Amino acid sequence: MLTISNLTYRIQGRELFEDASLVLPTGSKTGFVGKNGTGKTTLFHIIQGHIGADSGTVELVRKARIGAVAQEAPAGEETVLDVVLAADKERTALMAEAETATDPHRIGEIYTRLADIDAHTAEARASSILKGLGFEQDRQMAPTRELSGGWRMRVALAAVLFSQPDLLLLDEPTNYLDLEGTLWLEKYLANYPYTVFMISHDRDLLNKAVTSIVHLEHRKLTFYKGNYDTFETTRRMQMELNNKSREKTLDQIAHLQKFVDRFKAKATKAKQAQARVKMIEKLKPPEAMFDEYAAPFHFQQPKVDLPTPMVNLEKVSTGYGDKVILRNITMRIDPEDRIALVGVNGNGKSTFAKLLAGDIPAIDGNLRMGKKLEIAHFAQHQMDKLKPEWTPLEHVAEMMPLDNETKRRSRLNQMGLTTSRMDTKAKNLSGGERARLLMGLITFGGPGMMILDEPTNHLDIDSRDALVHALNEYEGAVLIISHDRYLIEATCDRLWIAEGGTIHELDEDLESYQRSITSAKDTSKGGGGKTGERKLSKQEAAARRAELAPLKGRIKDAETKISRLQVEIEKIDAQLADPKVYNGAPDRLIALGKDKARYSADLETTEEAWLALSAELEEAERA
Repeated sequence: MLTISNLTYRIQGRELFEDASLVLPTGSKTGFVGKNGTGKTTLFHIIQGHIGADSGTVELVRKARIGAVAQEAPAGEETVLDVVLAADKERTALMAEAETATDPHRIGEIYTRLADIDAHTAEARASSILKGLGFEQDRQMAPTRELSGGWRMRVALAAVLFSQPDLLLLDEPTNYLDLEGTLWLEKYLANYPYTVFMISHDRDLLNKAVTSIVHLEHRKLTFYKGNYDTFETTRRMQMELNNKSREKTLDQIAHLQKFVDRFKAKATKAKQAQARVKMIEKLKPPEAMFDEYAAPFHFQQPKVDLPTPMVNLEKVSTGYGDKVILRNITMRIDPEDRIALVGVNGNGKSTFAKLLAGDIPAIDGNLRMGKKLEIAHFAQHQMDKLKPEWTPLEHVAEMMPLDNETKRRSRLNQMGLTTSRMDTKAKNLSGGERARLLMGLITFGGPGMMILDEPTNHLDIDSRDALVHALNEYEGAVLIISHDRYLIEATCDRLWIAEGGTIHELDEDLESYQRSITSAKDTSKGGGGKTGERKLSKQEAAARRAELAPLKGRIKDAETKISRLQVEIEKIDAQLADPKVYNGAPDRLIALGKDKARYSADLETTEEAWLALSAELEEAERA
């Protein structure tokens, strides 16, 4: 589908790609990963022809259609459904021509083609996609100008999915989705009939929706078979083998160099010394492989003793002005609580966060908070609190007026900002850097509780890991609103849900909740009537896990065998890279070649079996 050869691209004198090459098979579902700022989005622009490379080529299968989410989200009088339908340009053009055509032969051609592309099912297909992304029927018929920016981006995503391009390019598609929308997209992409190339930092999405990974590192593109977990394991093993081979070669060079240094001046040993100099020149140790630096997060610990409960709500109602959004909330939050708040977007999650943060008042009921309790609230709209013309150092200086610059820079370093970025204006920082700065500023005084509303939207995978570590080190209470399942599972032990105009606790784990929301459910009902249903789904989930355990075991065995075969092949490659093997007995070299061929064939067979088993598991889980 896509072939990139020897691509080089520079921006402002900095190389993003250097002789990078990649072959993306037709029909593949591929995740694109790498540190933020390394050029992933830039590569998408090069593929689409928006910018040209300095050298190298990008080739697509002939007549292949490329689709990507429009950067300008629709905001006009057209209905949501009409905007999505218009994304199929061929259907739109044929429908328009059918209204004006007079030639009977051409009219026949038009309607034959409309039948070929299933034009009669277009509205149903578009509506189904919109529903999966959270648009109920009434919203589908509303003009796009009534939608917020996040919902308009969902319309743009729905439009490109509906158009079904041969190569679908997606850049962080879950950033504007809730957990429910993310789960729907995961299944949709896994079954997408054409090629998908997707930038994402969502581990679960990369584990369940793709079957290969492209890694951008050190200006090169590397293709890996398997999902994200398989990629991570494979790369870790490659690093270990590479670095061991490097150490071995360096030790060999050092040993030879000692002989040269000792005997180069002696006439009787001059020939041997010169021979070893030539051997040293031939020995080229592989470059060291290492993880790129991921800056840590560090949150100030609570400065005061935390009361129990910290927050207590009794039949609380809240909203905006006279409009009540949430009512009859009776909950409590204690020190060290780790709570994930889930639910469909529009059901009041962010409203609840604003209530706790003190941004909106309680309209009714009793809301009690501990004395001197400080709550830090992170949300995307909070980014507006940053002064765009100020540098991070100026932001911190405002909060540390009596401290010297060294201490201020030390605090910025704790936030994960490098020295060069400390003097960069906030408007020129990346989304991840602004998020780090904001989190550091709102937790500056050691809050007793943190509310994080989609905190990982602009963070790469390594930064998300760093955030998980910092949250687990933090001693106050945490409430997280996120579609990032890895973040929730790694940091939270309680699930709350916003549904039916209130907030209540879920007596189930995240896996069971995911299963319950993938089936049809009536979100207009409150939580009380669903208790029996959820308990039943929990029992069913346990039975389902037991049923699929043998299949998962076979997949695990295949993965173990793949890892073992890859290790054996790497060992042979390391031996074949040693010049000594070519000076020894030919039988040894022949045996190594035969072993490598046998292991490679076994690896290919095992990988094919693994892919078939994985497909079988996905099908069973969808059933």
